[in-house]
Amino acid sequence: MDLFEHQAKELFAKHDVPVTPGRVAYTPDEVEAVAAEIGRQVVVKAQVKVGGRGKAGGVKLADDPAAAKAVAEKILGMDIKGHTVHKVLVNEASDIAEEYYVSFLLDRSNRTFLAMASKEGGVEIEEVAENNPEALAKVPVNALTGVDEAKAREIAVAGKLPEHLHDQIVPLLVALWRTFVEEDATLVEVNPLVQTPDGKVLALDGKVTLDDNAAFRHTETFAEFNDVSTVDPLEQQAREKHLNYVKLEGSVGIIGNGAGLVMSTLDVVTYAGEAYGGQRPANFLDIGGGASAQVMADGLGIILSDPAVKSVFVNIFGGITACDAVANGVVQAVQMLGTSLSKPIVVRLDGNNAEEGRSILDGAGIAGLERVDTMDGAAARAAELAAKAA
Repeated sequence: MDLFEHQAKELFAKHDVPVTPGRVAYTPDEVEAVAAEIGRQVVVKAQVKVGGRGKAGGVKLADDPAAAKAVAEKILGMDIKGHTVHKVLVNEASDIAEEYYVSFLLDRSNRTFLAMASKEGGVEIEEVAENNPEALAKVPVNALTGVDEAKAREIAVAGKLPEHLHDQIVPLLVALWRTFVEEDATLVEVNPLVQTPDGKVLALDGKVTLDDNAAFRHTETFAEFNDVSTVDPLEQQAREKHLNYVKLEGSVGIIGNGAGLVMSTLDVVTYAGEAYGGQRPANFLDIGGGASAQVMADGLGIILSDPAVKSVFVNIFGGITACDAVANGVVQAVQMLGTSLSKPIVVRLDGNNAEEGRSILDGAGIAGLERVDTMDGAAARAAELAAKAA
């Protein structure tokens, strides 16, 4: 789960990472009240889970409460890269002498944790990595030993962070690592980490991604920080039904059993769709190893309710769950939905008990449901049907 900046900084403060005082607000009047409480220049920052807020006009300074209210009136409701601003963070403004970058993340490719640090902060780290890669230090972190003061100092030196600030940066890095570990995060990032003119070091902005697989250990945090207003409604419905679903921008709904098979299905549909006006997958939906009637009904219900979907491709390879069980699940799911199919469904079954499963589908006589034996053929047929309905 990606957090908003204000949520990330709440976690930072909880673990003694120094941040600037501030509060989230939802209306211009609330912004004015918070600015009055702070009593000095403030920065009003759009809260959206996307970068580039400053360039889009979503971060503004205000010298007094009235100016803060006026700024908020412009930022609230703004669209930033497809994200509508529903709330802002009102922070005490900080004078900045220099900006740096630090982060901890899960390095999946190398199966380890990684610290990154740079004396060039305040810009998107991708720009630093591309334009000046030697300025971005990457330091592996052992999961067993973690980050103590010695490791933190190694990271600060590698990132060429000012030596005279190490007495502040080292404990900050230790606290940031503590945030990473204790909150079960896959990313904690401070950009920029700033030095003020009087020599203080502060986390001026923060980015945190929490591991959804660890939600059971942090039920209160996930309940507090989960903002369904930023989640696609179909993805939220799928989450409530414990389905592994991601909304995409195409027209062919996809259901498969196993993440690898579903990923392959997306590729095959994309390729097949080139011959039919560029039809593309509308979603990723992995129903896992058990394709019960209820799971299949839940999946079909979500996909069929998507107005962008023009056809559905159900791609199943029978393993532990045999194809005849899956076929029965498909038939029962259609019956459970209670209406005739509003959009055509193409089903491909292969693997354990494939012939039995195919016979069940053929004998069901469901209008709008077609069975195709090969993955490529089924993908092409689903793309063709989507093109005809477009």
